[in-house]
Amino acid sequence: MKMIMAIVQDADSRGLLEALVAKGLRATKVSTTGGFLVRGNATILMGVQDEQVDTVLAMLKTHCHARREFVSPVVPLGEAASARHWVQPLEVEVGGATVFVLNVERFEQV
Repeated sequence: MKMIMAIVQDADSRGLLEALVAKGLRATKVSTTGGFLVRGNATILMGVQDEQVDTVLAMLKTHCHARREFVSPVVPLGEAASARHWVQPLEVEVGGATVFVLNVERFEQV
């Protein structure tokens, strides 16, 4: 058995969860916030059989898309007062999925 932990952009989470449920896979969504862009993410937790891992990874690739966006950098409050010019928006790649596949030593449902 494996535990899949996938950190996806919040905008991609609904379609992913619908696809997982359609395949009979259970998942738990936990709302999280990224540290770099300080934006909403979703951490999806799934316990799956070893042979289901490739199916889940394919679904993640289908539903979680990387895209380019302009974001305003977060300036620490102490530095904002001394900024001599306006901070320009940065173009960054967001989305996709960061996925961890972990071995499960023991599983119990109580």
